[in-house]
This record gives sequence, structure tokens and C-alpha cells, in this order.
Amino acid sequence: MADRGASARPLPDDWPTHPDPILALNRMGSFDWDLDAGVMRMDAQAHEVFDVRPDEFDGSPMTLSMRVPPMEGRRLDTLVSRAIKDGSENYGAYFRIRRRDGSPRWTHTQGCILRDETGRPYRIIGIVRDATQELGEAEARRERAAQAEARRRQTNIVQTTTAALAHARTVQDVIDVLADTRGLTHLGAAGLVMGLVEAGRIRMVATGPKNRYVPDTGVTRLDAQYPMNEAVRTLAPHFIESPEEFARRYPLLWPHLTDLKITSAAYLPLIVQARPIGAMGLLYDDKRGFPPEERNVLVALGSSIAQSLQRAMFYEQEKDVAQSLQQAMLPRSIPSVAGADIAVRYRSAALGRDIGGDWYDLIPLPGGRVGAVIGDVQGHDTHAAAVMGQLRIVLRAYAAEGHTPATVMARASVFLRELDTERFATCLYAEADLSTGVIQVVRAGHLDPLVRHPDGTCRRIDVDGGLPLGLSAEFGRLGYPVSTVELEPGQTLLLCTDGLVEQPGADLDDGMRTLVALVTSGPDDVRDLADRLIDVADERGGEDDVALLLLRRRAPDARQAAGPLRRNVASGDPEALTEARHMIRTAVCAWGAPERVDEIELVADELITNALLHTEGAALLSLRVLTGSDRRLRVEVEDTSSALPRRREAGESGVSGRGLLLVDLLSDVWGVESRGGGKCVWCEFGVVDRAHGAGRGPTRARE
Repeated sequence: MADRGASARPLPDDWPTHPDPILALNRMGSFDWDLDAGVMRMDAQAHEVFDVRPDEFDGSPMTLSMRVPPMEGRRLDTLVSRAIKDGSENYGAYFRIRRRDGSPRWTHTQGCILRDETGRPYRIIGIVRDATQELGEAEARRERAAQAEARRRQTNIVQTTTAALAHARTVQDVIDVLADTRGLTHLGAAGLVMGLVEAGRIRMVATGPKNRYVPDTGVTRLDAQYPMNEAVRTLAPHFIESPEEFARRYPLLWPHLTDLKITSAAYLPLIVQARPIGAMGLLYDDKRGFPPEERNVLVALGSSIAQSLQRAMFYEQEKDVAQSLQQAMLPRSIPSVAGADIAVRYRSAALGRDIGGDWYDLIPLPGGRVGAVIGDVQGHDTHAAAVMGQLRIVLRAYAAEGHTPATVMARASVFLRELDTERFATCLYAEADLSTGVIQVVRAGHLDPLVRHPDGTCRRIDVDGGLPLGLSAEFGRLGYPVSTVELEPGQTLLLCTDGLVEQPGADLDDGMRTLVALVTSGPDDVRDLADRLIDVADERGGEDDVALLLLRRRAPDARQAAGPLRRNVASGDPEALTEARHMIRTAVCAWGAPERVDEIELVADELITNALLHTEGAALLSLRVLTGSDRRLRVEVEDTSSALPRRREAGESGVSGRGLLLVDLLSDVWGVESRGGGKCVWCEFGVVDRAHGAGRGPTRARE
């Protein structure tokens, strides 16, 4: 305490001989400090506050230094000196003293500074009191407030982390929520590790922040002496409250953590249905110890994280099963098609457990034709996938049997209705003749196709349609209209399901316009274009599958004629039959196969005659060149009768019954295809490729 000297005037006469009883009752002592004389007088209560006996105090403030620690004394002197210099009338301060027995005591003093007429301070009158109880209560209040804040913060940690985990679908989503910097901040930790139990071992799946990986801990046995492994084995949390404890309990692990300045850690087992699925460790660099309330919060947090991980594991398992089943239902491979570039893509829905009924298919057909299918069975479950698989098979079978596109669709609708299912399916079937570019399209409640031109422009093709498969059979409306589309060389036909078009809250026509714009701005190669469209679908997300089929017609071979020749031969019109024969001879010679012109003309004449004699109506003759590994001429005769031709024994004197025998002997291969309400009898002839020195002649010996 400061000493102003002892040469000043004596103590004033107004110092009370007896202290105010009110002060005494409030355990307050008083003092009078003569600044000029450097003498301080204290009453009995003040002596009690300072724990100084009267005979120990000689009136000098410096004597009180035996009770006031040096730092507290300097702080108090600074406070008083500042109040004197800046003209203050009073001051107040809390300071600590050391009692006779060594115990600390908080003390509070208030002083009133008296000044003369010039403003010079000459006297301080004040009080001192024991403030230990007061500050103890304040400290208790602060402690209670701190505990309340800690509980609020811990509750907020649980709520924030649980809210973030609610959006996690996969295991990686859970890890990302916990391991990034914001997740660690929410948890109040400086680092995190997480391991999952797999085949009797623990595989580390997360360390955060990054670059905090301990060597040789990627995969460890359950009996390894690591805290995470112990938490899994014992199904109990392990709290490490100091670096010393960490070093003592886990000497193999601690050397790798010393540079991280870890002060404590909490390792929590992740338990679901009494079974451990893993463990999580929270590492701290700013705390020691875990109060009971904090331990309870961390255990609850571990339980929430375990539930989220289990949910994510189920999601990934279901997604894997769904995708495997979906892929098993789709074609394992797409056949190469002469004269076309093909690209197919499938994207599963964003919802893992939902499996869709979307599919695509490409069906090679006789005569160089190909059938392209795109469809979508109602619903998103395994039943939809099962129905899709059966429907794809029967569509392929009906098309391969040679039925017309309308008949293929009608029979598939009847099949779906007879499956005894409430599901229906939308579908589009396009049968393309790549040698001519003619495509017959039948639509059953599905999206219209798109055609992309070589210059990149794209347009939607309006195709007449019927009811979805299953519904058309239910309501007896099996007559599907057939639309014809001409696909020029370099043009691309695009078929897709509604997952590529529909967006929540958007109109279907707007979605189609968006798709047209994407196709227009997309790459030229069909595979690159398919990848681009699927990437857009992935970016957009969505809860529906996407199936996509692109077919681009290549430029025809230079040896191939511009297109098929057709002639309608009416019954009772001999001129039409003569013109058909002339067309055959001229075309076959022009196409470089004069050696077979007689055979082709004779077989075609026989087919036309049979059609006119045994059916009602006209016969339609088609003649075309087929290219591929060999070069062939194909003759087709269509009529309106569904009755199939059959061989008959002509007998020795018979003049009929030899037609099919001639067809079988002279052609290389022949057959019959159903065409709606009628049929088509066709035959093919191998011819020599004179331009390239390849080809073949008749494979059947003539008699």
C-alpha cells in the first residue's frame, strides 16, 4: 500500500471513536487515511476484515502488505493513484488478501477522496468488507450459467448433427457430414475417426480433418489394442481424459498422435439392435475430462449416428439389389446392325430402393430390318421390373415371328392383361428398314420420338398412338395405328422414357422442348450424345428411371440401289403382271445380276400368281438389294390372307401344286411373315458382287 509520509498535520478530530453500528451489523469496517501524514486508522471491524490484530498494525498502509499479495497491492495502488490524479471523488475495487492461516479472502473497498479548496487531495475515508460470499455467489451464478450454456451447446450439437444426418442417404453421405470441418465444429472436436465392422475386422472409413491418418490402422483385427477396437469389443464408450492417460493406455497409438496435440478423446461404439456396426472417435485439443452430462450427450449422439449409418447401409444394399435386378432384365448386349450406329443407356432412379420398369431393346429382323423398342411399366418396385422383363421377352418374340408392328403391340397388350396384374405399360415400337430408311412406328401411350438431322437440328415427330399396353386389351381397343417415318442417311432416331423429359412442376411439352434443345446442341456421335443426355439427367436428379435408345442411319453402300421397287398387281389385270415381270428383269440386270434374272422372275411370277388365285384382293410386289457380309436380292409378295401357303403333291398329270416346289428349288432361302391381317412370302437370292469380286451364286443345285 502507498505511504505518503509522516510529516503532515495530525489526524482530524471528526474520526469516530465508535463505528456506526449499521456498518458493524453489515460486517463492514471503516478506515481514515491521512494522505499528508501517511497514516491510516482502522476500526475493529476493518482489522477483522484484514485479519490483523491492533497490536500488529502501526497505522502505516505498508503494514497491510503482510496480508495483501504484491500483485493485488500494485493493482490497488494503481487504482487509487489514478482516482487521485484524475480528480475523482471516489473509487471502488475488489481485491484478494491472504489470511493468517493462508486461506484466500475476497475483499471489497470503497473510498471517498476529500480535497481542499485548491483541489488537492488530503484525506480518504472509506470502508472495507468481506466479499468472499458475494463473489462466491456470483461465481456460482456464472458457473450455473456456464453449465446451462454448455448444456444448450451440447443439445445444439445433437440437434444440428441429427438434422444434417437426416439428409444422408449413403454411408459416404454420413461420413461427409461428420468428417468435414463444419461437422467437426458442430461436434466440438478437432478430429474424427470412424471404422465399420466387416468380416471380423474394423475398416477405417473416415478420418477428419484430412491428412490425419495413422499408419497401419486402415484395417485392424477386433482384438487389436486400439481404443476404437475396444469400444466395439466391449460395446461401451471409452473416454480418455488426458494425454498422459492416452499414452499409458495405448502406447502403440499415442506416438502417432503427439504432433496433433490431442488432450482428450471419446471413442463411441456404434450399436444398432444390440449389434456393433462400428465405432467413432472424437479427438479434442482444447479440453481435458468429460463431465457426466457431456458423456451422456456423446453417447446419445453415437446412437443417432449409428442409426443413420444403418439406414445408409440398408439403402446401399437395396440400391445394389435394385440395380442388379434391373440390369438383369435389360438386354445383356446390343447387336451390331448393318447400316446403323446404335447407342443405348439406362440410368436408375435417385431413390435407391425403387426399381423401375423402364427398358429398351433392339431386335434384328429378316431382310436387314431392325426393331427398336422403348417402354416403361407403371410403378417403381420389383413387381414392375418383373413385368418389364416378361413384356420385353414377348415383344421380342412377336417381332421375331414376323408380325407387323401393330400386331406386335396388340399381342403384347393382350399378354400383359393376361398376366393378372394391375400394371400397364407405355411402349413405342419402331421397325426400321435401313436399306430404304422407312420406319414403321407404333405408339402405345408413350412419348413421341425425336429425329436429329445431320446439321444438328432436331424435331419431334407427331405419331398417332393408342392406349398403353394392358389398357387397350382391357377396353377392347387393340387397333394401333401405324405411322411411317423416313429416316435419311445421317439422321438419328431418338427414343426415350419420360424420366428424361419430365421434371417436377414442369409441363410435359416444356420438357420435350428442353430435350429438343439438348439434342440440338449435343455432340454428333450417338454415343457421346447419349452420354451427354444421361449426364444431364444425373445433374437434374429425379425419382424416375431413364431409358434411352439412339439409332443413326449411316449412308448406304455405293453398290446399293436408291430404294426398293414396288408394284401393286391387281386381280384380273394382266397388264399389271406383265409390267411387274418387266420391272423385275430390268432391275435385276441393272443391279448386276443378269445370271439370275430368269430364276428371280420365275419365282416372283409364281408368288404373285398364288396370291391372286388363293386370296382376295391385290398382291404387292417388292424387290430390293440387301447388303452385308454378302449381297442378296430379296423378293416379297404381300397379300391380305392370313392363311399360310402349304405344299401339295401335284401328281404326274397335275398342273398345280408345283409353286412352292419351284420357290424352294430356285431361291437360296425363303419364308413367310405375318403382316397384320395378311402375310408376306419372301425369298432371297445370292448374287455376285462384280464391283468387288465377291459374292456367291445359287447354293442349291438345279435339277
